[in-house]
Amino acid sequence: MDRILLSTLVYREPAEIYPTLRAFTNYPRYTKYLESVSRDGDGGEGTRYDLHFGWWKLSYTARSEVREIEAPERLAWRLVKDVDAAGEWRVEPEPESAPDGEATASRIYFEAVYDPHSADPDAVSLPKLVSLDWVIGKVRPRLLEEAERVVRRLVADVEGEPREVELVVHEAPG
Repeated sequence: MDRILLSTLVYREPAEIYPTLRAFTNYPRYTKYLESVSRDGDGGEGTRYDLHFGWWKLSYTARSEVREIEAPERLAWRLVKDVDAAGEWRVEPEPESAPDGEATASRIYFEAVYDPHSADPDAVSLPKLVSLDWVIGKVRPRLLEEAERVVRRLVADVEGEPREVELVVHEAPG
């Protein structure tokens, strides 16, 4: 299993951050490869989201499900087809870390745990002479970059403007 765990400070209270984390249909604004998101449910536990990705000559739709919500501190999800993967967003108040000029701060954590080799080879239509192992080898290093991009852009959305965001990578795939 591979694991990505990263965090950063957001200069807002958890209750101000959480609605943005929960708005999965807005995530295409934060990523390079996610083209669209559709929802089946009310956004609560059990809601499923189809995440439509495109990269190179490939397209793929992941189906995720909200597993657990502890607003405004935690939102857990899992993929329900094709790949063994799960993760969560966590928000922890950290007012002592607010810089001068900011009233407060919270630390957001993004975590994803996944087994790239659990991918269903029939889930993606591959061009001739392209193996699933080759695709995994190309996609794997991009996952951390994409997670970092999502967190940076999400912070800008929450705070209302972009800024230099210091990301702490607690764990990343080898």
